[in-house]
Amino acid sequence: MMFLWRRQAQDHPGDDDARQKDAKVKELRDELGPLSGRSLQYCTDPCLRRYLVARNWNVDKAKKMLQDTLDWRSTFKPEEIRWHEVAHEGETGKVSRADFFDRQGRTVLIMRPGKQNTTSAEGNIRHLVYLIENGILNLREGQEQMSWLIDFAGWTLRTHIPVRTARDIIYVLQNHYPERLAVVFLYNPPQFFEAFWKAIKYFLDQKTFEKVKFVYPNKKESVELMSTFFDIDNLPSEFGGKASLQYDHEEFSKMMVEDDVKMAKFWAVDEKKPTAIIPRKEIFEAQPQPVPVASPPAS
Repeated sequence: MMFLWRRQAQDHPGDDDARQKDAKVKELRDELGPLSGRSLQYCTDPCLRRYLVARNWNVDKAKKMLQDTLDWRSTFKPEEIRWHEVAHEGETGKVSRADFFDRQGRTVLIMRPGKQNTTSAEGNIRHLVYLIENGILNLREGQEQMSWLIDFAGWTLRTHIPVRTARDIIYVLQNHYPERLAVVFLYNPPQFFEAFWKAIKYFLDQKTFEKVKFVYPNKKESVELMSTFFDIDNLPSEFGGKASLQYDHEEFSKMMVEDDVKMAKFWAVDEKKPTAIIPRKEIFEAQPQPVPVASPPAS
């Protein structure tokens, strides 16, 4: 009796919850059936867990979401995109992987929409997908998510990407990279961004919407929020930190080429001809249902 009492006393309320979630992961794997090749490699237990979290642990919905992703990956082949195919999109540094991590050790992607340099929707999406895959490749051990920093310096209505492209990007992020985004900071967006925001926020699901943070350098709470997530000494001055942000396309390209070798090795991909551009209809196949969301705080 004493042994049984001690064993029960050591149980914690969270143990049952953890066991139930582990059982959900197993159930999802059983529902998927036999997998092979890259699909098997992709569907790790942490991966299955991310899809379950994204669908509130509903196995049927998570299965549908994951199967859609496997179909998308088999066509789009994001792991086969190589830097030389998208390097022209990155010449201005409009999207790049930071050389620092946030306080949680998460990979940081920096976006500067004011440096938009092309009008190709497919090109912009492939470039971003490439950098998301690269960011995942460079996650520190124990981390599954990334932080995004968006700097609006120089952003104008002339340089912004079309709403349709933004919608496609949101669709890919939410449906094919669930729970990969930890937080996204919109740093000091201009007042006229509000019209663009109103047009795109309805494509965000509630989980993604809650990760979007509007940050203004003249607001104390914004400054405190940034210091909570980032070491100010590492954070570029464009985001209220003390470091400098200087994008060197040549040096960044060298780093990406080295990572391409790591990517090919990870996926056991043979280097080959560049992957063909995927038509928009295969990138964006279904519009997610909008959810009512609030407007951003006034600057």
